Amino acid sequence: MKQDNLEPQNVGLVSDIKTLIEQSKLQVSVAVNAAITMLYWNIGKKISNEILKDKRAEYGKQIVATVSKQLINDYGASFSEKNLRRMMQFANIFPNEKIVVSLIRQFSWTHFLAVIPIEDPLKRLFYIEMCKIEKWSVRTFRERINSMLYERTAISKKPEETIKNDLLTLNETNQITPDLVFRDPYFLDFLGLKDTYSENDLETAIVAELQRFITELGNDFAFLARQKRLMIDSRDYYIDLLFYHRRLKCLIAIDLKIGEFDAAYKSEMELYLAYLEKYEMVEGENPPIGLILCAGKNPEHIELLQLHKSNIKVADYFTILPSKEVLLDRLHKSIAIAQNQIRENE
Repeated sequence: MKQDNLEPQNVGLVSDIKTLIEQSKLQVSVAVNAAITMLYWNIGKKISNEILKDKRAEYGKQIVATVSKQLINDYGASFSEKNLRRMMQFANIFPNEKIVVSLIRQFSWTHFLAVIPIEDPLKRLFYIEMCKIEKWSVRTFRERINSMLYERTAISKKPEETIKNDLLTLNETNQITPDLVFRDPYFLDFLGLKDTYSENDLETAIVAELQRFITELGNDFAFLARQKRLMIDSRDYYIDLLFYHRRLKCLIAIDLKIGEFDAAYKSEMELYLAYLEKYEMVEGENPPIGLILCAGKNPEHIELLQLHKSNIKVADYFTILPSKEVLLDRLHKSIAIAQNQIRENE
């Protein structure tokens, strides 16, 4: 398509007009999505209320089929029986209209479709609040759910009341806790490492795939340094990877280990954190946190060292993913062990 040459003074004008057009298109898209989502919620609520008037299960099936048939004739396949039942689920899971109105500012109908099948209310709330904070696309949202992010996040191993309080705090103040940030295990299958590799290989692969590593860590991590040098008593020490977390407002030191966790790793990380707190921390920041990534955690070591009382986190990582069934079984056992330890310490 032929374009006329613009006078230099008109280039800025056209650019400004294009910006206005794109902004308006986005606003229209957001408004349309909000209107459609509220329509689906109202349809789901109305059908559910109608079914509640007559408690016969057969009547419920009949009314959904009848309404769907008529709506398809008038408005198309969007109102199939399957979709109407999704709308009913939507209205039943989110009965509070004010909450729905608040969520549709950021959530599309497709976002809701991803979260509706989650039966555990706390797990569902976790994904909703984290999506709001990290502004996940629908694709990322589904990936996080499929990767069992909730089960891999430290918060899942806490008592139910603690989980609820942390998520409510996040909702009301946007203040995030370390338990909502750190995961166990971390999935590093994208690094493409072979069966045998060194710590240097692991570190090099992470730096080469830094963006994907940060995606696995979480959106608020900002990379600062590799092999951060610390000089203490004329001796050199090196932190493998140094990050900053925007919402936690603190430095994050990551130590990479190719073997299982060893008790000596704790004192090593304590030294790093003490140095960072004394020489690198600036006014307004919180104390630094250490993350030791190992090929195996050795949970009894971690319990006896009482790392849960310190600013040191230990997590497994996988360079090759196990099957979903094996991983889910392992995560559920890990959660059960952690919650039993909490009850024993009460």
